Amino acid sequence: MPKRHRTTKITKRRNSSKLAHPWLWVGIAGIVILLVAVGFLILLKGSTGALPAEITPEQAFQKYQQGAFFLDVRTLDDWKQVHIAKSTLIPLDELSARLGELPGDTDIVVVCLSGRRSKEGLSILQNAGFKRVTSLSGGLQAWSVAGYPVETP
Repeated sequence: MPKRHRTTKITKRRNSSKLAHPWLWVGIAGIVILLVAVGFLILLKGSTGALPAEITPEQAFQKYQQGAFFLDVRTLDDWKQVHIAKSTLIPLDELSARLGELPGDTDIVVVCLSGRRSKEGLSILQNAGFKRVTSLSGGLQAWSVAGYPVETP
């Protein structure tokens, strides 16, 4: 009789491990789905989070193609001579008073001729709470040298 009793116990153990096996895979699948979802949220946040202080003309052109808002902070006379196609002019000395004209849900690339005034514009926007803002390194000069689109009268 003891021999039969042992056989029963072994059978029960095998059956219980077979039942746990599918639940183990369900648990692993749940963890994988959770990790993928968290990774997706991190990528999504990365695309809408803070931008680096400066970007190269090549990086700026990628933003341009993706529909970023290009903010030119030069004077009206400078802008009339040459500017990035589809950019918006708000001179640096007017920027603080015209913040309401800027989009809050789009990346903003601040532009000037050489990159000096755009850094000041970047600072103004960051101090006003804008997170998705960056400055074009080398300004319009670097953009033009790289062969990206500009408009002239």
